[in-house]
Amino acid sequence: MKITRCAANPIVTPGLYDWRKATVFNPAVIIEGDKFYMIERTAGSLDPFQCFLGLLESDDGINFRHVQDTPVIHPEQFGFPYGSIQDPRVVKFDDTFYMNYALRPCSMSYYPTGVGLPNNSKPEYPNGWGKPEDWLTRSSIATSKDLINWEFLCDTTPLDINDRDNILFPEKIGGKYALLRRPEEYIGEEYGTEKPAMWISYSEDMMHWEEPILIAKAEQEWEFKKIGGSTPPIKTDKGWLTLYHGVGPDHIYRVGAMLLDLEHPEKVVARAPGFIMEPEEYYEKFGLFIPNVVFPTANVVKDGLLYIYYGCTDTAIGLATVPLDELVEYIIAESNK
Repeated sequence: MKITRCAANPIVTPGLYDWRKATVFNPAVIIEGDKFYMIERTAGSLDPFQCFLGLLESDDGINFRHVQDTPVIHPEQFGFPYGSIQDPRVVKFDDTFYMNYALRPCSMSYYPTGVGLPNNSKPEYPNGWGKPEDWLTRSSIATSKDLINWEFLCDTTPLDINDRDNILFPEKIGGKYALLRRPEEYIGEEYGTEKPAMWISYSEDMMHWEEPILIAKAEQEWEFKKIGGSTPPIKTDKGWLTLYHGVGPDHIYRVGAMLLDLEHPEKVVARAPGFIMEPEEYYEKFGLFIPNVVFPTANVVKDGLLYIYYGCTDTAIGLATVPLDELVEYIIAESNK
């Protein structure tokens, strides 16, 4: 499967403002009108590693400029002055944007090792912050009419577990909202998986979510440690195209692809056994934070071309493209081998 990396990669890099001086990565992207809008995850330092969300726009999906010189979301506005807001994914229902995000009430500090996961420490925070539960990652939804002014809507997962990669489907299915999840604690015989895996929940009002259903778990060596949803599913006539990330025993982050049933997305109808992307370029192998990472968090379709936006080593943002129909046919063909 030929995935074409943009010649301008990495298309968004750190700098310019203090709140994005250290890293920019793992963005949300949506097309509105004739423009691409990107919500970037940023950090001004690694000690502490407090993340914010900034907003950029582009006419061509490649050359982005900031809409404003301050973050559109600081974790303090949701009640967490020392927190870190992470990994946005955005869809739109009617006239409202809905953004999934992960949030840790207190920010960790990280110290890159250059060979894999960084060392970390827990800073001391005043006024009672820094309790054990403040280091857990929760997942939530915020809403906006203009991509600039955001309001908290709800938490989508229990607050006593680490549950990341929560991603809304872009339309209701069977009259319900659908949400991908990746609860790290849902492992063991009672859950049907030995490693963190992909689950789905449904809701009639987006405020109360049904118990999750396991839909996919690690099967191949390249995804042996864990898998999780990456980008908002794209509706095709063959199923919901769903990109996901997998982490192997070599700690390398790669990208897989599957198709979920259009009416019952808890059913996988096709899944390519091999990955469709892995770190190849220098900006995907070497960076400030974690090496050997391609981590898509956004995809949009324009003129039949799928634009895949991804974090590169938690340091910068890259773009890759592929004809949508070609990728769908590839998944089906590989799944049938």
